[in-house]
Amino acid sequence: MAEDSIAVVDLERCQPDRCNYECKNYCPPNRTGKECITNRGEDAQEGGADQVRVSEELCLGESCGICVEKCPFDALEIINLPSELDDDPIHRYGDNAFALYGLPVPGEGTVTGILGPNGIGKSTAVHALAGEVVPNLGRYDDPGDWEAVFDRFRGTGLQTYLGALTSGELDVARKPQYVDRIPDQFDGLTRELLDQTDERGELDTIIERLGIGPVMDQPIDSISGGELQRVAIAACLAREADFYFLDEITPYLDIGQRMTAARLIRELAADAGKSMLVVEHDLAILDLLADSLHVGYGEPNAYGVITDPKSVRSGINEYLEGYLDNENMRIRPEPITFEEHAPRVATHGDALVEYPTLEKSYGDGTFSLTVDSGTIYESEVLGIVGPNGIGKSTLAKMFAGRLTPDTGELGFELDIAYKPQYIEIDQPMRVDAFLRSITDKVGTSYWNTEIAQPLQLERVMEQSLTDLSGGERQRVAIAACLSKDADLYVLDEPSAHLDVEQRVRATTTVRRYAENHDATVMAIDHDIYLIDLLADRLMVFDGEPAVDGHASSPQEMREGMNEFLADLDITFRRDERTGRPRINKPGSQKDSAQKRDGEYYYASQWIVSRATPLIVVSKRVKSGYLELPSVMFLLCCRGWTASCGRCSVAT
Repeated sequence: MAEDSIAVVDLERCQPDRCNYECKNYCPPNRTGKECITNRGEDAQEGGADQVRVSEELCLGESCGICVEKCPFDALEIINLPSELDDDPIHRYGDNAFALYGLPVPGEGTVTGILGPNGIGKSTAVHALAGEVVPNLGRYDDPGDWEAVFDRFRGTGLQTYLGALTSGELDVARKPQYVDRIPDQFDGLTRELLDQTDERGELDTIIERLGIGPVMDQPIDSISGGELQRVAIAACLAREADFYFLDEITPYLDIGQRMTAARLIRELAADAGKSMLVVEHDLAILDLLADSLHVGYGEPNAYGVITDPKSVRSGINEYLEGYLDNENMRIRPEPITFEEHAPRVATHGDALVEYPTLEKSYGDGTFSLTVDSGTIYESEVLGIVGPNGIGKSTLAKMFAGRLTPDTGELGFELDIAYKPQYIEIDQPMRVDAFLRSITDKVGTSYWNTEIAQPLQLERVMEQSLTDLSGGERQRVAIAACLSKDADLYVLDEPSAHLDVEQRVRATTTVRRYAENHDATVMAIDHDIYLIDLLADRLMVFDGEPAVDGHASSPQEMREGMNEFLADLDITFRRDERTGRPRINKPGSQKDSAQKRDGEYYYASQWIVSRATPLIVVSKRVKSGYLELPSVMFLLCCRGWTASCGRCSVAT
């Protein structure tokens, strides 16, 4: 094989009892008498003694690729590696298995971020830096040797760090990626779990700031995903350690809770000189949180590369554009674009649902919800935002018929498709069989184009539901919801556990489905970009979490977002280069200016295009007239308008 290629065999997909070994029979080296593709024999997975392995020394590389094309189960990948990867992998999981190249360098007293798609090795890197995995330097038959690792990184900051770690001079604390697995590992009250972690004497302060006091005396298996996430963050930050590793801090958290967690991490780094490594998909939080950034790229579940550190802004922008400047590497054929548009002016068609004022209280009187009356129109996407524990999921369950309001009636007779917030899967059923139980369109070209391909379901269709990762479950659940014939589609937190690219794909899929099918969608989420891209109008929740909630009537996007963000005291702007959402640093000049103008949601600003011969000027004016010299074109929420002299701009 060419030195810059690897072979990957997905043993869960390799099913020799259902094929005729097309990969072996058509392999050119095999046909000349060489043993390039052979059987694994005793090394195969249980029940798969005839699965295949590929000799990377004999394989002709990606330029051949015949075995990849011939395999009926897409179990083989032959991949050309970047020519810049001169060294062996830092870690490889086995023969023809995932390989990781490069490790991030934790900076003392700083917050280091890692950004990259799921399945690229970010968590593997965290495990290695936490001392939980000994890097085998590609020699997967060996258990790994720290001395060899030290030689590999001799003269670098990683040698110093790993040497101190393995000698016991450094203590580390790690927050796991999937917090929903905590109840499987601990049985008891939340307080009993956290008391074990109070090594800095700061636990009470952390509990108060994260707002988890009300669940301290509850069993750990009875609290919500958002509460579990905050408990996991508290358990990590309460420990006395030199390095803190936090693997995804935002799933299930609302924007306010994300900001609080980010502030706690920043303070621990700045005030106590602690070193933090954060893996995160929320670009706005990562941008606000990190001092430097490593980008992960490669082929998910095949190989991953961790770059050298970059500035946070450059790293995020390069990742979105799909081209890494220093590495001279294109990591994606197309950039991830953030649509810049004036807030949509909703065009009200026929009413789909007219609902009265609704009230719902739980039996013990601990929480009550009031929903103002309103109308949901046909063919619109209604975004729903608000803090956790404020009643958003309760509203979704009432509309989906899972809960009955105490006051007010939802007397409409509609077919409703509902994706819940927490996806419970306990049946060992294949994904394709599960989806076929919902619709007979599975496998058709139309369904593949509209749902399967954009949600990247091809490689999970033959897997069992119980074997899926959190992100895979989320994409299957979205597909299941959209596959139903319904009048109203209700999606509760569709972005959870999805990486940046998957979020964009999922958002685009839902929006395109709504437009192509004249469907009405209610989408609950904490990702500002997802809501910005999806929603025509907005329903805003406020109140006191876990005590009482209030939902406003649906309103226009700008008014709704300004109201929502003003309650959180957070302002957003767009990056000048990519248009991506960015949170203004609290107290900064931009933050103060937007708050002064009441523009919490993307302040209007002069935007001058370098394109010639036209100069494009856009500005939102609260009143009066905008002076425009000679003939220019004005871009406002109503479109392009040619004007000479004076132009009246409506607010």
